[in-house]
Amino acid sequence: MYKLFQTHADDPTLHRTGSDTPYLIDLQRVTKQYSTPAGTFTAINEIDLQVEAGEFVAITGKSGSGKSTLLNMVTAIDTPTSGAIFVDGVPVHTLSQNKSAIWRGTNIGLVFQFFQLLPTLSVVENVMLPMDFCNTYPTRERRERALMLLERVGVLDQADKVPTLLSGGQQQRVAIARALANNPPVVVADEPTGNLDSQMADATLSLFQELAAGGQTILMVTHERTVTDWVSRTVTLSDGLVVADSLITDRVPREVSYV
Repeated sequence: MYKLFQTHADDPTLHRTGSDTPYLIDLQRVTKQYSTPAGTFTAINEIDLQVEAGEFVAITGKSGSGKSTLLNMVTAIDTPTSGAIFVDGVPVHTLSQNKSAIWRGTNIGLVFQFFQLLPTLSVVENVMLPMDFCNTYPTRERRERALMLLERVGVLDQADKVPTLLSGGQQQRVAIARALANNPPVVVADEPTGNLDSQMADATLSLFQELAAGGQTILMVTHERTVTDWVSRTVTLSDGLVVADSLITDRVPREVSYV
């Protein structure tokens, strides 16, 4: 398994292809269909969507609108039925399952609603794990980098505990630190505040806001209706279509606050 990740730097299919798209994320007439006993179900219907570097985009819509399907295709977890998806110039819709896993390891930071931390590893070991898999930093530097990221998200004092001893808000901050381990250009979050109280949800959104201000691109699926205080743009889906796409021009940046 490690060999797969160690050799990806020499694979030209995992790097920018010279595509003329100026966007960090570019979906071109993307459709995703599934076969069901009742017939063909169209989850995403010929979507065009472009995201620039440094944007903090909230993907909103009712359950079944296509939000998670969209994220899965941007992260190359799933492939479109038709259309093209470029992320930092890489045509991710063409990648095989093995190559998509390799590419995702260094280009996408994933944050989940239920944290997905390994309970048998310490907090700092959880953050080191992506570096171990992808061999992105020398072994001697990984713990130091993980500790730096834990400090950045406000949970350095929890480094040597197991995740089950942390609160939900603390676990989500660890999950964000882990997502940043390989310094990916894109962070994708699927309902990251769904299991947090309002105070911890605000702290999480504020951290994403800070990351976007630093140049990372945040793509977040959410049911929350009050995200406009934090994001730079909202994209609303309905029945697999983009029905609204709004830039937030009067947002006032907030300070990260961990309590």
